[in-house]
Amino acid sequence: MSFVRACAVGDLEDGKPLAVTLGDIAVAVVRDGDDYYAIYDECSHAAIPLSEGDVEGCFIECWLHGSRFDLRSGEPTTLPAFEPVAVYPVQIDGDDLLVDLENPINNPAA
Repeated sequence: MSFVRACAVGDLEDGKPLAVTLGDIAVAVVRDGDDYYAIYDECSHAAIPLSEGDVEGCFIECWLHGSRFDLRSGEPTTLPAFEPVAVYPVQIDGDDLLVDLENPINNPAA
């Protein structure tokens, strides 16, 4: 696995997505208590950054049409989205949150 630094753990507020760009990939990183997630930062229904949406537990909601995505799997849980988005493995290294962009947890349609 090829992990890269996304941000400092201290940069993350519980339940508030943080947009980061890693290379040419936009990622939303989210903290939910002791759990951390990284998801491709674009709704599969409309080209809207998911990082601008609301987080509730392990779900993130696109603000434009209300599609919700599971941060663990990238699967949409409400319409109008029906295609998943990529989610990436994360790990904590000291004070840093690392993301592995080369090995998404799921395999969404490109």
